[in-house]
Amino acid sequence: MKGPGFPEFVCLIACLMALNALAIDSMLPALPDIGNALGVLRENDRQWIITAYLLGFGIAQIIYGPIADRYGRKPVLMVGVGLYAVFALMAALAPTFELLIAARVGCGIGAASLRVLAVSIVRDRYEGRTMARVMSLSFLVFLGVPIIAPSLGAAILHVAPWPWIFGVLAAAGVLVMAWAAIRLPETLKPEDRLPIQPARIGAAFREALTERQSLGYTLAMTAITGALFGFLNSSQSIFEHVFNAADLFPLVFAAVAGGIAAASLLNATFVERFGSRLISHTALIGFIAMSAIHATVSATGHETIWTFGILQGLTMFCFGFIAGNFGAMAMEKMGHIAGTASSAQGFLSTTFGSIAGFAIGQQFAGTATPMLVGFTLMGLLALCAVLFAERGRLFVSHHLPPAQQQG
Repeated sequence: MKGPGFPEFVCLIACLMALNALAIDSMLPALPDIGNALGVLRENDRQWIITAYLLGFGIAQIIYGPIADRYGRKPVLMVGVGLYAVFALMAALAPTFELLIAARVGCGIGAASLRVLAVSIVRDRYEGRTMARVMSLSFLVFLGVPIIAPSLGAAILHVAPWPWIFGVLAAAGVLVMAWAAIRLPETLKPEDRLPIQPARIGAAFREALTERQSLGYTLAMTAITGALFGFLNSSQSIFEHVFNAADLFPLVFAAVAGGIAAASLLNATFVERFGSRLISHTALIGFIAMSAIHATVSATGHETIWTFGILQGLTMFCFGFIAGNFGAMAMEKMGHIAGTASSAQGFLSTTFGSIAGFAIGQQFAGTATPMLVGFTLMGLLALCAVLFAERGRLFVSHHLPPAQQQG
């Protein structure tokens, strides 16, 4: 099979990744309706609709890498997207909150393949700064989904009940699965297939989680992802109860997500010129500074919907320069075990990031301050992890002289 060209390849990878964003963001406006329909009495318990999906998504990543390294990327991808579509349909039909949460876990388990296989497929074809560019362009298309997803969810609610949101997820999964089945060839070379041997898999996981750069940037991604998940858990309640402006939530959410998309586009343009480290380390410092400023504004009682939108937008703009670069640098030395390494890194960053995000979300008690303090703390933890990865140095690689640095 002739593979897709570069633009189509980037779009396909982005759409695989976007299914995950669609499964999270499209139902944010529907959380009150789902809670009321299924008898969820405590408002913060609605956050389980997000966190259950994220936990399934994070934990299952640990199994997909070794399987994909043995049987190839494409068949494993087909199974994962199929599970995503089936469990999304089950969520639409769930009669109780408990069954909905179980279906969300299953949907996350299927979606875990998207994260692992997308990164592995890109790593099969590219490396270094080119890989970072592909990931950044994929993130650009991928981040277009959060811009429109809450508005899509709100639009569905205007014409149909909330189960139809999950029906749309199932349909999107089927469409993307068909596209990949027709256009995506197998990217894992036959000679690179690895047998499923516990000792080998254990050694690969150990390498991915002990090699200094891989571990450091994975931990940094865990922290920064925890901040993002804290925002996802808290944002709808903030607009509903802090600003009494639930109708404006999709619009402001789109603006914030648009900032991430703009940063990803700029990153794709400049990363090969300036390097992943200079860009992402500078952005991380900006992320911490903006989070601290925003937390101070909120804690001193000066928060308005305008300050929230502007300061949160600037913070997420910094995030857009971080995510793709940290992921690429975590995988930089893992090419020989790309599938397993992607599994290990995704398992750690998503599982523990979702736990951190849930913990941040559960602190909501009528103000945005707990979320913003959580952002600041997560940013500082990410900075510590980067310093560990780079042996105390920022902006340049610690292991190459300046004339030879490629990161």
